[in-house]
Amino acid sequence: MPATITRRPAKKKRRAPGLGGQPPLDRRPRGGDGGGGDGGGDNWQNERGGPRELLLRIRAFVFSALAADMLFFAILVTVFFASHGASHMDPRTQKQIGDWHPIMLPPILYLNTAILLLSGITMELARRNIFREIDALEEWLGMGRPALHRALPWLGATLTLGSLFLAGQWVAWRQLTAQGFAFNQYATPASYFFYLITGFHAAHLLIGILALVFCLTALGLLRRMDYRQIAIDATAWYWHTMSLIWLLLLAVLAFGQ
Repeated sequence: MPATITRRPAKKKRRAPGLGGQPPLDRRPRGGDGGGGDGGGDNWQNERGGPRELLLRIRAFVFSALAADMLFFAILVTVFFASHGASHMDPRTQKQIGDWHPIMLPPILYLNTAILLLSGITMELARRNIFREIDALEEWLGMGRPALHRALPWLGATLTLGSLFLAGQWVAWRQLTAQGFAFNQYATPASYFFYLITGFHAAHLLIGILALVFCLTALGLLRRMDYRQIAIDATAWYWHTMSLIWLLLLAVLAFGQ
């Protein structure tokens, strides 16, 4: 009888990872301290439980909170403009006198704005470095933490610049008080809203600074690469939004009086 020949299926070769590519594994290592990770791995093929899905959920939560913050500041600006029409009756002349008297903004506010914009650049550099694919690949393969080491200096620079911004805001409040516009029961509507607007923004930026402190202290303790990426990513989006809000508030204070 003639011999029958059966063809064996050709073996599929795994593509070697290149720059920006993915490891030739269905499950990427978590990138622990030692070589080879911690033996677990993140199922990147799982749409529900993978790191990408977790990142999108955290971003959705951050964006929702930021949308509420922007709505709050929008209401504050609306009340700011509505206060322009406040007036009272002068008992001597029996005439309506407007209560709104524009104030001159302390020049240091513009320096503070430049510092905040520079901090946004350093924050974005930290975010980009933690997501740098060639470094992230080495961490996934358990070859150290190069992405984290690249991001940490930029996080430190952002923390320093953010602290300088808050210190500059304190100087601006002191300068306005020295001009006779203290935040007390005798404050004019314009000075009152200046303290209110800048104070609320400073409180929100302080939350961002606390998030930066968390990143600097806790990132070294987080074993999973995706957790470190998500922490910096969420902080970066919050920081960028606070910078944008400050530009809008400064424009209102400078041109809306």
